[in-house]
Amino acid sequence: MKILTTLLCAAVLAGMTLTASAAQKVQHVVSFKFKSTATADDIKKVEAAFAGLKKKIAQIKSLEWGTNVSPEKLNKGFTHCWILSFNSEKDRDAYLVHPDHKAFGKLLGPFLEDVFVVDFVVQK
Repeated sequence: MKILTTLLCAAVLAGMTLTASAAQKVQHVVSFKFKSTATADDIKKVEAAFAGLKKKIAQIKSLEWGTNVSPEKLNKGFTHCWILSFNSEKDRDAYLVHPDHKAFGKLLGPFLEDVFVVDFVVQK
């Protein structure tokens, strides 16, 4: 009976640990405002390179993006929005220093006027 109780407690604790880990999902939201000198081809290169990070950086759970379609006119010149999902802050942190992310930053730099970033832990 003691063994069964011990196993049951261990299973409950393991489940709580998994639930706590799942609750730490991090969303990384990035919005770009491009320089007026950035051409359509420049922007397409940036779009392809950012989207390509999903295949290069294992910590990225999902990557979605699009361009502003809001009728509210409150985007302040930011035209592109990227939402990356990570299983944890640790995974997000690994992404931030990853060589492919750093290389993307160098490609983006000459075309970027401003960037806005917000990260949050998903709440339910």
